[in-house]
Amino acid sequence: MNVTPLEGLSSPSLAELYRRRDDKVCGLFGGHPSVSADWQRRAAALDAAAERRADRRLLAQALRAYHARLPKHEAVSRSLERLERPDSLVVVGGQQAGLFGGPLMIAYKALTVVQTARYAERLLGRPVVPVFWIAGEDHDFDEANHVYVAAADGELARIRIERPEGPRHSVSRTPLKQRDWEAALDALAAALPETEFKPGLLDRLRKHAADAPTLTLAFARLIADWFAPDGLLLLDADDPELRALEGPMFRQLIDRNDELEAALREGEGAVKSLGFPLQAESAPGGANLFVHLDAGRTLLFKREGRFADRKGNVLFSRDELLSLADEDPARLSNNALTRPIMQEFVLPVLATVLGPAEIAYWSVLGPAFERFGMSLPLIVPRQSFTYLEPNIAKLLDKYGVTAEDIVREGAEKKAQWLAEQDKWRLEEKFQEVRDRFAGLYGPILDTLEALQPALRKLGESNQSKIMEQIDYLEKRAVDALAKQHEAGLRQWDRMRLSLAPQDRWQERVLGIVHFLNRYGPKWLDAWNGVPFDPTGGHRLVEGLLDQA
Repeated sequence: MNVTPLEGLSSPSLAELYRRRDDKVCGLFGGHPSVSADWQRRAAALDAAAERRADRRLLAQALRAYHARLPKHEAVSRSLERLERPDSLVVVGGQQAGLFGGPLMIAYKALTVVQTARYAERLLGRPVVPVFWIAGEDHDFDEANHVYVAAADGELARIRIERPEGPRHSVSRTPLKQRDWEAALDALAAALPETEFKPGLLDRLRKHAADAPTLTLAFARLIADWFAPDGLLLLDADDPELRALEGPMFRQLIDRNDELEAALREGEGAVKSLGFPLQAESAPGGANLFVHLDAGRTLLFKREGRFADRKGNVLFSRDELLSLADEDPARLSNNALTRPIMQEFVLPVLATVLGPAEIAYWSVLGPAFERFGMSLPLIVPRQSFTYLEPNIAKLLDKYGVTAEDIVREGAEKKAQWLAEQDKWRLEEKFQEVRDRFAGLYGPILDTLEALQPALRKLGESNQSKIMEQIDYLEKRAVDALAKQHEAGLRQWDRMRLSLAPQDRWQERVLGIVHFLNRYGPKWLDAWNGVPFDPTGGHRLVEGLLDQA
């Protein structure tokens, strides 16, 4: 197995500077995972604040009930027992659900959570449990309802489930019909190339969707299937049993909402003072909370001492919202800026695994955590990878390019290669014709203008049409050249589709199921052998299965 950094492809963003341990940026977070003493300090802070968190026994009970709906594994049972121990801590990372497991970066986030927990346990000499927080309370169904795979015809196929008609409820509260699942599974089966692993993969997916689950539950079953042997615990942010533990923190977020807003503004000011844009700016007067209504998940704003939706059609008094926090907390929901605070209340979070955008919006949260008597957990950058498939590695060698070349400028390299195959120098010759024609035609235009000024316009129009015909002929010639080298161009397209689909990072587009169909379940297991780096960074991985 070869694991090498993909250097120079990340901009000097806030997240990248944090990863590199830039002093000014790290000051927004209060610690860094590359510093052993910071892990010790964070553990001590959690021990001192144990009484201010949710009841650990009830938390384990809620997670045990949730896992009863998922594939079982003794490693999960052991993690639940460890979570109940008063000296245990957790590493948590979360994500919106994704159809059929979603893109590769979700698997990499789960992997990072598992590896970080192992790393921290060795460092601290005490139990550290990996937890994956599914953001099932989010209502952006279109963000979760699709997956991309490379189809048998070499094109990128988008498999999706349509959102049911009606109000926009959270993804965990959006029911799906059996026919929805069957249509998505049929589309996936038609798109995936035939391999020895395809029947087993599809059978597993059909099993998890047999009772027409929500998108969140089907996703949780798959993640449990893949990562339960690593002891990874799963929770759904919209799980009613979990919500029942969150009432006290919802009460604080409501009762001290003005303090929360001021603290977020302070954090945003600190980020802007360093010259960075805000990833998720809080809205003026925003409560940073949602309420679940018949009309859907509704964002709340403060209006003249009360809480209202954006248009002012729904109104709650402070006391009414506080009653919901006490009596029916499942009606309430966090946004991106209050979810981390709720996570801190529910779990003894030693560290949280975040992607680049998440690191950016967590950067404003320090003052808000302090206002509520908390401190930020250690932020561990999610490990990022580009997987170099064996057949793609051979093509890179054949054409004398690197993975970095394809990621950075794949389209340009492809065009450059095609131009090198042009022994007739088509572009040069056609440009020469244009230049000579323009030179010959110029005196005619001057003569026409002298003869009758209005004729010059007609002459220019005629010149334009002739130029268009020359352009058309050149295009046909280039198409003919491409036709002669069709096999080579398809190979360039395969390199780009694998390494930089849609000109984006592989991990953000191609689905986990794409690779499981091609290489089987051992491919996912093999990632446990990739060395862990607590500072993250993007790495190229080759020969993953050589040692599996």
